[in-house]
Amino acid sequence: MAERKIRVLVAKPGLDGHDRGAKVVARSLRDAGFEVIYTGIRQTPQMIAEAALQEDVDVVGLSILSGAHMTLCPKVVELLRSQGQENVLVLVGGIIPDEDVERLKALGIQGVFGPGTSTQEIADFIRGNARVAA
Repeated sequence: MAERKIRVLVAKPGLDGHDRGAKVVARSLRDAGFEVIYTGIRQTPQMIAEAALQEDVDVVGLSILSGAHMTLCPKVVELLRSQGQENVLVLVGGIIPDEDVERLKALGIQGVFGPGTSTQEIADFIRGNARVAA
């Protein structure tokens, strides 16, 4: 029996309308063998958590360039956990100041990827850290 593909939700929370990077990552992850759902721009944390629940994803990848990462990312984690999605791996990519990385991790974000991160590095991180339900 074939192993189920890792399901990844890529989302753009907040008012940031720049989605080229998110689309590149989504396409690269799909090419790397993941099942990818892209929500599009201007998603609320509630919309992202609900989509993650409905799509039964293993990973939520947030793309943020707006500077609202310390507000939006923890809210997504909180909503996921309140819905019983404790095993969902949550990542963030975008413009994240170095001084915020450890704070984000303490708030439940497992991976933080800045500009210049290779898509291979992101794929490898997901493969090494996602918990896939059979």
